[in-house]
Amino acid sequence: MTPETISHQREAAFHDSWASSTSLSEVLVRECFEAPTALENQFILSQMGPLAGKKLLDLGAGLGESSVYFALHGACVTAVDISPQMVATALSLGKKFGVQLEGIVSCAENLNLPAETYDIIYAANTIHHIHNRASLFEQMSRALKPGGIFFSYDPLAYNPLINIYRRMATEVRTPDEAPLTAADIALARKYFTGVRHREFWISALALFLKYYLVDRIHPNQDRYWKRILRETPKRLRWWTPLRALDNVLTRTPLVRWLAWNVVVWGRKPPR
Repeated sequence: MTPETISHQREAAFHDSWASSTSLSEVLVRECFEAPTALENQFILSQMGPLAGKKLLDLGAGLGESSVYFALHGACVTAVDISPQMVATALSLGKKFGVQLEGIVSCAENLNLPAETYDIIYAANTIHHIHNRASLFEQMSRALKPGGIFFSYDPLAYNPLINIYRRMATEVRTPDEAPLTAADIALARKYFTGVRHREFWISALALFLKYYLVDRIHPNQDRYWKRILRETPKRLRWWTPLRALDNVLTRTPLVRWLAWNVVVWGRKPPR
C-alpha cells in the first residue's frame, strides 16, 4: 500500500467520523459566507460574479455548506469529497434547503469527471490536505472549461501563533495536513494564468487568543475556524478594529505571509 493510499484512507475515515457526528442543524450555510468573520468567502464572492446558470465544482465539499450556498444562488453544483459520509451529508443538506446537488466520492488528485465541464472550481480548505499538488492542479485544469476560473483558500505555513494552535489541535486535524507555502502558489502558475493571492487574518487572530485565554476553550474542544462563524457583530466590537488593521497588514510585502489564510485564484487559458 502506497503512502498516498494510506493518507487517503486516513482522510476518508477522519471525515466520515466528522460527518457522522454532525447533525444537519449544526451546519452553517449562510454564515459561511455572510458572517462578519467569513472574510475569505466574502472576498471570493466579490470576485466570482453572478452564479446563475454556472456549472460549479465544489472540490473537497465537506459537509456541503458552500455547495448549498452556491446552489441557492443559481449555480449547478457538483460536490466532490474523499469521504462518502461527507458527500451523503452534503446531499441531505441540499434537500433540507430545497436545492439539488450532484455528489461524487473521489480523491482530488484523480477526479473521475468529464473534461472541460465547469465554469468555476471552488476548493475551500482542500489543497492543504493534498500531498501531490501538481496532480491536483492538473485535474482542476482538466475539469475547467477554457477560460474557467478556480478559487481556493487554505491556511499558510508561516504564522508562529497558528503553528502552536496546530500542535495543540491534534484531535480536530489530520496528520496529513500541510499548510500552503509560496512554492504552492508558484506551482499553480504552471497550470493557470493570472494567478493571484490575497491573505487574511493577522492581527484579527486575537480572536483565537480570546477563545483560549478568556473563554478557556481548548483547541480540541471546538474547531476555532468553525467557531468564528457563530460570532455576532455585537460580540465582535472589540475585534472590528483589528480586522480593519489587517486590511493594511495583509497588503504589506513580507508581513502578509504571516496571515492565517490565503485565497488563491486563476484561470485556465482559453483556446
